[in-house]
Amino acid sequence: MSGSLLDELVDALRVLPGVGPKSAQRIALHLMQRNRKGAARLGEVLTRAVEKIQHCEQCRIFTEHSLCEYCSDEARDQSQICVVENPADVLAIEKSTQFNGRFFLLLGHLSPLDGVGPKELGLDLLESRLNTGDISELTLAMNATVEGQATARYITKMANDRNVVVLQIARGIPLGSDLEFADSGTLSIAFEQRTPL
Repeated sequence: MSGSLLDELVDALRVLPGVGPKSAQRIALHLMQRNRKGAARLGEVLTRAVEKIQHCEQCRIFTEHSLCEYCSDEARDQSQICVVENPADVLAIEKSTQFNGRFFLLLGHLSPLDGVGPKELGLDLLESRLNTGDISELTLAMNATVEGQATARYITKMANDRNVVVLQIARGIPLGSDLEFADSGTLSIAFEQRTPL
């Protein structure tokens, strides 16, 4: 592999999670050798997605519009918010539970050593939503990690200061694991058995 453009493609593919140098090389060679049409479509769709997908103005979920499908759905309970760390958590909750409120996406957890504070998680936006007085219940569906629980404590204090009921999903989710990897039965039970903090 001496072509600099091919080297650049291999290097670019390494941004994908779980894709190391060998996997990136295999993907690049496959696309160039067997699926150039697929590669062209992937490039086109990826370019459009980067240009058009943004964060919802209310909850930070990825969307092409100013409000995501959950925030714009009038049938959903506006007084309930479920706070999650990752976009995949929203999909897991939607698939496995009967939750019919709205969401708030943190896109991570508090991690001062990594420079992730309340502002980076959009907690100022969550605080603004809580200040409206329209929110009566906040469900914390945080990962069972030290950072996830520290984030949950921070949000709990913010909600308690505004007399908002805070629930945490039950701990059927194994300690140290991520919600997106939980099976739907475990997640459903954990969500049904959420408890006040």
